[in-house]
Amino acid sequence: MDQTAPQKGTVTGRAIEQLKAMIGEGRLEPGERLPTERDLATQLGISRSSMREAIRALTVMGVLEARHGSGIYVTQLEAGDLLETFGVVADLSRGRRLVELLEVRRVLESTATALAAARISADQLADVEKHLEAMNATEDPEEILSHDLAFHRTIALAAGNDTMAAILEGLSSRTFRARVWRGYQEEGAFERTRREHARIHCALVARDPEAARAAAAAHVGEVEEWMRAQLDG
Repeated sequence: MDQTAPQKGTVTGRAIEQLKAMIGEGRLEPGERLPTERDLATQLGISRSSMREAIRALTVMGVLEARHGSGIYVTQLEAGDLLETFGVVADLSRGRRLVELLEVRRVLESTATALAAARISADQLADVEKHLEAMNATEDPEEILSHDLAFHRTIALAAGNDTMAAILEGLSSRTFRARVWRGYQEEGAFERTRREHARIHCALVARDPEAARAAAAAHVGEVEEWMRAQLDG
């Protein structure tokens, strides 16, 4: 059994669930210092070694943080920190699992783009346009991909949902390789990508959520279909 991932049925697993419950119920607030390891172990009726493992696991998850010379604290529980480990799963995925992640991205990104069409600020819209223009002004694959990621990141933030933006950040950076492969192996991929981004931008300018949703879904869908074709070929 993987000792770095305690199961719920173990003493350590139960300690993790109890600590999470204390935070979820407000007995431990974001930014609050935890009682000592000894006091927590006594309070929960478990050994100090099991409590130590539970604290270590929750630290890896981004729920707790160790401050040198000060103790263990509950983090601010920001979505980006809590979902950071999600990106590891995406980063290690290959083949069919990568296609599944692209499906998830297509659903979330189309929703985020629709929300952004209704909520995007003038400054954010200007940033989207800046990245679109930069993509159109170069033939360098790395520059195009860099602005592609920034284009989508700006839109995700404009949607106004931090949790969705954090998930998409992991998915978008992890699907970076898929876009590289398509760009290198499929003639005309960059021109098509530019056109897809232009449609998304036009929908945002028009503040048309449904057009934005359709344009984003079509854009990610192109990558998804290309990946399926590579696996079936």
